[in-house]
Amino acid sequence: MGRVHTYPGQQLTVTFEPGRCIHAAECVRGLPEVFDSRRTPWVRPDGAAAEAVREVVARCPTGALKVEGGEAAPAANEARVQAGGPLFCRGALRLLDAAGEPVREDVRMALCRCGASANKPFCDNRHKAAGFADPGELPGDAASAAPAGGGLEITPLPKGPLQVKGPLLLRDAAGRVRYAGVETWLCRCGASGTKPFCDGSHRAAGFEA
Repeated sequence: MGRVHTYPGQQLTVTFEPGRCIHAAECVRGLPEVFDSRRTPWVRPDGAAAEAVREVVARCPTGALKVEGGEAAPAANEARVQAGGPLFCRGALRLLDAAGEPVREDVRMALCRCGASANKPFCDNRHKAAGFADPGELPGDAASAAPAGGGLEITPLPKGPLQVKGPLLLRDAAGRVRYAGVETWLCRCGASGTKPFCDGSHRAAGFEA
């Protein structure tokens, strides 16, 4: 875990991990009286009712913002492909290293798809400078059934894709569920011709991670 800033309030405490923030701005749009980047400190937890703060923090797609005390995972694990951007994941998420050791457990993550991030496997917004232009479409028909419950294990394979194990609903950029399954491999080099799925293009692309 990177550097974390803590903002205590009388009703709850908000934490912020700047290394995972990609300025999605859900917080400042949702509760400007609590979150205001022009102010010091920029987070004032007592600026709104506790439940309103919790609800807006939960909109943060990266997990950079949290409320101390934890957050319940959604009933289903979901990943949404962002047009020209990362993979926004929500659920009972467990990030593993190549040896299968746990690196992080969380309910929200933004994972790099373009291959350019300096903070892999997390997104750091370098897809913009890299000109990553994937429209966020998924091949195939809409999925009709959700897999059985359970957590989701995500393993960034060395020089390769994200190996994802566990029940997953995968949504396209329009929010439509296009895949429901329990194991898949997702591109993180930016070169696949079957995005968001891996097609082995990382080998020819010389992807390093």
